Amino acid sequence: MATIQPHCPVDDVMRTWPETIRIFLEHGFLCVGCPVGAFHSVEEACREHSHDLASFMTCLEEAAVGQADADREMR
Repeated sequence: MATIQPHCPVDDVMRTWPETIRIFLEHGFLCVGCPVGAFHSVEEACREHSHDLASFMTCLEEAAVGQADADREMR
């Protein structure tokens, strides 16, 4: 399974791991539906919203892993 990287576009992250949408919203990011999301990396979004990149990446990864576990259980 691919992992979320800081250079990944926000839109790609949310499309690949839909469970991460909740994380963006919980942290006050206005990325959901934003046309800049296709061009803005996770790193740039963290800088724009004054969030610590490392802790935000941990939250995204935890959501993505949880989604992958749930997908496996459904099979």
